[in-house]
Amino acid sequence: MTRRNALAATALGAAGLAAQTTPTRSFLELRYFYMRNSRTNQSQRTSDFLSGAYVPAIKRAGAGPVGVFNAVVAPESPFALVVTSYPSMGAMQTALEKLGSDAVYQKAHAAYNASHEMPYVRMESTLLRCFAALPAIEVGTAGTSPRTFELRTYESDNDVTLQTKIKMFADAEIAIFRKCGMQPVFFAEAVVGSNLPRLTYMLGYENMAAREKAWSTFGSHPDWQKLKAMPGLSDPEIVSNISNAILRPGAGSEIR
Repeated sequence: MTRRNALAATALGAAGLAAQTTPTRSFLELRYFYMRNSRTNQSQRTSDFLSGAYVPAIKRAGAGPVGVFNAVVAPESPFALVVTSYPSMGAMQTALEKLGSDAVYQKAHAAYNASHEMPYVRMESTLLRCFAALPAIEVGTAGTSPRTFELRTYESDNDVTLQTKIKMFADAEIAIFRKCGMQPVFFAEAVVGSNLPRLTYMLGYENMAAREKAWSTFGSHPDWQKLKAMPGLSDPEIVSNISNAILRPGAGSEIR
């Protein structure tokens, strides 16, 4: 083998090793079904459709895990939120094609939309890509009752400050969350949607009391105090807006 061929083989081997050790980052679709409290019972109709038709069908198509959530305290509630995970963009395309040809699902979908009374007011969808530091959904384990979940969204002024915040999470903040009793579900950057650039993450807690305790512990944790004091990492420098929602898992959710 010539020296040039040997170098090429070494480079290819290194590239292959990197490909094997670098985790694939999942894509997540967050779809909101905004509803109204009405005599037509939009919430129950949507819940029945999601748990009885959508979740089984999208899992048959190769997607998952799938989370279904209802608002407890959140802007624009009531709504149902569906978090569907795909291992890649190609897998997402394949799953959607299978969904389109799934006769059982299409029949249920037609029935859900057949009434002259709409089962929701509007839908809204965002596509996100998981952080390399947390490349896929962590379903976790629930206790004797479903957990409480918190969905938080951080907007940034530009892509540079957003990437700084993502690195801050990856290098230290996610680990501090875990130390304080917060259970990460996903951390992801929005690639398609409104109010870009932004990131969204979800945390799980045993209950609301555990959430309050965890955030109190986090706020005074020495690792967090040190991290947020570092130049360039304060919220005013890299985060322009923060919003959050408290959620509970709905029927059919794999994340409980």
